[in-house]
Amino acid sequence: MSLAFVFPGQGSQAVGMGAELADTFAAARDVFKEVDDALGQNLFQLMRHGPEADLTLTENAQPALMAVSLAVVRVLQEDYNIGVEGVAYVAGHSLGEYSALAASGAFSLSDTARLLKLRGQAMQKAVPLGVGAMASLIGPKVDVALAEAAALAGAEIGVCTVANDNNAGNVVISGDAAAVERAIARAKELGARAIPLNVSAPFHCPLMAPAAEAMAEALGQVTISAPLAPLVANVTARPITSPDDIRKLLVAQVTGRVRWRESVLWMASEGGVTRFAELGAGKVLTGMGKRLAPEAQSVALNTPEDLEAFAQSL
Repeated sequence: MSLAFVFPGQGSQAVGMGAELADTFAAARDVFKEVDDALGQNLFQLMRHGPEADLTLTENAQPALMAVSLAVVRVLQEDYNIGVEGVAYVAGHSLGEYSALAASGAFSLSDTARLLKLRGQAMQKAVPLGVGAMASLIGPKVDVALAEAAALAGAEIGVCTVANDNNAGNVVISGDAAAVERAIARAKELGARAIPLNVSAPFHCPLMAPAAEAMAEALGQVTISAPLAPLVANVTARPITSPDDIRKLLVAQVTGRVRWRESVLWMASEGGVTRFAELGAGKVLTGMGKRLAPEAQSVALNTPEDLEAFAQSL
């Protein structure tokens, strides 16, 4: 069995996440305390009790989701003797890429928390609220070609690009609000359903260039080690291990497309992965994995019971 660890992105957050892990495992409590100390913020209190509106803020949601993922990693290591060095690949959706790198030892936990806090702040500052928009194109006819055709129609009046190639029948576009609105109209003409997303900024499009500059500066000041397991990068859907490549692609990721569908397909075919384990909050990537690679197993590791069952299955 060839195993990949995958890590969720923004949207998987929920009030109460991580609480059961903290109540059960000292290793999880240690992770949450280390993140709080790194940020000078009682983030875990917000994760446990809310309010939801504050947790959903990009600058809080990003480090919070990473903290839950790394709590699962630490519990697997310390309580079940399951380490990332035994994993074929790691990958993460957008901010989850930072979780994957921290899990595989490329970043320290405290550096990752601070980078994601900055990333969230920089993304929010890059575009004023209401100026940008994102929309999910859904349906059996939806593929990258359809999404690109819709985005091209929007690009006639502003920035509009494909932001996330998530799954068969699920592609996200991002850009100026008016351009995305026109792209939605075109997508419907092409046979897609289009759902505007409740997001605070248009992620993974050229409008995020100021945030990319901020991350380039920040990433230039932290130590990046070669990961224990290769990272399948969002923007290339191929494995990398070089710290220089990691730094470069994390900057490119801010404005670039998240090629999640291609990443999963590559791991399941050329990478030989037969089991995907999603570490952290929610089960979004698990659902995608089951659809994209039905011949592989996909499991979500959220709760103490999930971790126990997973350990016994190895």
